[in-house]
Amino acid sequence: MPETVPAPAPSSVADVVRDTARRFGAAGVPDPQVDAELLVAHVLDSSRGGVQAAAIRGDRMPPPAVAALAPLVDRRCAREPLQHLTGLAPFRSLELAVGPGVFVPRPETEMVAQLAIDALRSVASESPIAVDLGTGSGAIALAMATEVSHARVFAAENSVDAYIWTKQNAARIGARNVTLAFIDLADAFPELDGTVSVVASNPPYVPDDAIPRDPEVRLYDPPAALYGGPDGLDAVRQLSRVGLRLAHPGGSIVIEHGEWQGAAIRDILTADGWRAAATHPDLTARDRATTAVRP
Repeated sequence: MPETVPAPAPSSVADVVRDTARRFGAAGVPDPQVDAELLVAHVLDSSRGGVQAAAIRGDRMPPPAVAALAPLVDRRCAREPLQHLTGLAPFRSLELAVGPGVFVPRPETEMVAQLAIDALRSVASESPIAVDLGTGSGAIALAMATEVSHARVFAAENSVDAYIWTKQNAARIGARNVTLAFIDLADAFPELDGTVSVVASNPPYVPDDAIPRDPEVRLYDPPAALYGGPDGLDAVRQLSRVGLRLAHPGGSIVIEHGEWQGAAIRDILTADGWRAAATHPDLTARDRATTAVRP
């Protein structure tokens, strides 16, 4: 009888994570170990902690998971965003569905959402109103709606692709206190004029000639969600005017921006009539958001 060759033993989870992280590091992925663990967790239908535990135990990778992982590793090495591969982006207590056509929410925006949530919680009303202009995936709006459940939250988006993701996330999360509208920022919610307690936005704020360095941003985030005119502040100027229309006296505006734009945004808001303009750093000590109060 011909001699049979035994099938190779399945690779261990630890080996797969190590080899994947090595490939990611060679491709310039910023956090190769983290991304390797998260991608392996995705194909195993597990968590990052579950993968770390499996590696310590010496667990083996099921062959179907190895097969599913291979093309995803190739795509991540080409710098396709991890969130596009898994289809999900964590944001505060939420998991948001994301993919081509919508801006992937960043950890730094969680701090911007916190400013909006704090302002909303402080309102002396049984049903305060908040608006998220240019909501994208719905991150800020859905965070406000789920963490301030007695509020009414309105979210506006004018990109067809992004609006589809917004609707999907609102349905997945099931926040009944959110109203979505497919509408331009300038025309958003005239029925709310003078009644809004918090106006929040993560607008496009990258100057037109400041091309982002990271391929994940440059190649995959929608340009309309990135670029904000010659100085990056075209949308901010519009937000300031729309915010004054929407907010009631004492209402707040919260705007995310780049780390060098705080002073310019404070000047825009103050010139338009907002009071107490202040810029706030994120957890990396970079200026990340500016707030102001309507007189």
